[in-house]
Amino acid sequence: MEDLKENVLQATIDVFKEKGIKFTMDDIAKKLSISKKTIYTVTQNKNSLIKEMVKYSFERIKASEEAVIQDNSLSTTDKLEKLLSVLPEGYKDLDLASLYDLKAKYPQAYKEVEKGLETGWESTITLLEKGEEEGVIKDINIPIFKAMFEASLERFFKRDVLKANHLSYSEGLEMVVHILMEGIKK
Repeated sequence: MEDLKENVLQATIDVFKEKGIKFTMDDIAKKLSISKKTIYTVTQNKNSLIKEMVKYSFERIKASEEAVIQDNSLSTTDKLEKLLSVLPEGYKDLDLASLYDLKAKYPQAYKEVEKGLETGWESTITLLEKGEEEGVIKDINIPIFKAMFEASLERFFKRDVLKANHLSYSEGLEMVVHILMEGIKK
C-alpha cells in the first residue's frame, strides 16, 4: 500500500508539473495506468491528495538537505549554499510558483507550503552559526536572513518575475542564494 501511495504522489507531482492545479484524478490514473478507484484507496479526494503531495515534496526536500549536511567534502559555505538551494532531482523543472495557486482553491495545502518554508531551519541556522565561528561568513542577524530568504521564495510564488525573465524556479532560487551568500561571505 505504501508503494502505491508513493507512486500516486510521484505521479501527482508529475501531472502537477504539466497542468498545475487543473489536473484531474483521471490524469493521475492515466499516468499510472490504474483506475481512479485504486487512487481512492490511498487518498480521500483531490484536496487531500494535493495536501499530501505538498507534504511529500517537503519531505523529499528535507531528505536532500540531509544528504548535503552529511557530505564531508563540502566546506561550511558550500553546504550553506547547497542547503539553501536544494531541490530533489525530480523537482528541477517543477513550477513551484504554481504552488501559490493553491492559496485560493486549496488553502489547507497552501498552509503546508507555508509550514514547509517556515520550519526545518535548524540545520541552516547551525551552519550559519558555524560559519560565523569559523570566520567564513559575517556576523549576521540570523532571523533577518531567514526572513529575507523566506520572503524571496514567497515573492516567487506570488509574482510572474520568473516567467517574465524566462527563468525556472531552480534558476531563480540559485540566483537568490548566490546573492544572499555573497552578501554574508567574508
